Amino acid sequence: MILLCDDLAGMKAFYERLFSFQIEEDFPERMTFFRVGTLFLGLRRRGRAYDGPNVPLASASIQISFRVPPADVDLAYDRLVELGQEVIEPPTNQDWTHRTLFFRDPENNIIEVFADIHPRETLAEPSGAHLMVD
Repeated sequence: MILLCDDLAGMKAFYERLFSFQIEEDFPERMTFFRVGTLFLGLRRRGRAYDGPNVPLASASIQISFRVPPADVDLAYDRLVELGQEVIEPPTNQDWTHRTLFFRDPENNIIEVFADIHPRETLAEPSGAHLMVD
């Protein structure tokens, strides 16, 4: 996945600081690729003729979702608070058996950190029941 960016250096700093992703390739004036598990998250400076206009600041252009173990949703929230990052929606157990957390990156893309959970799990201590077959 590649995100088109207006401020490549700012977006790179955000993803490095918040997630500690490993940089796979870096071309500072054009693009950066982070390794995210077995995938890549690319950041590319907007500027090609076919990139189209920038998304208005009040609008999100995409939502990126990162799947983590259940307890890590709350750890991610704690990290966001520690860094002073605004959170759109704090950790919440959803009706569709996901525990979710939402926030925005500097260019207004929505970031979701989520975990698969079993409906009987509590907010405080995920039981791991989602890994068991009923």
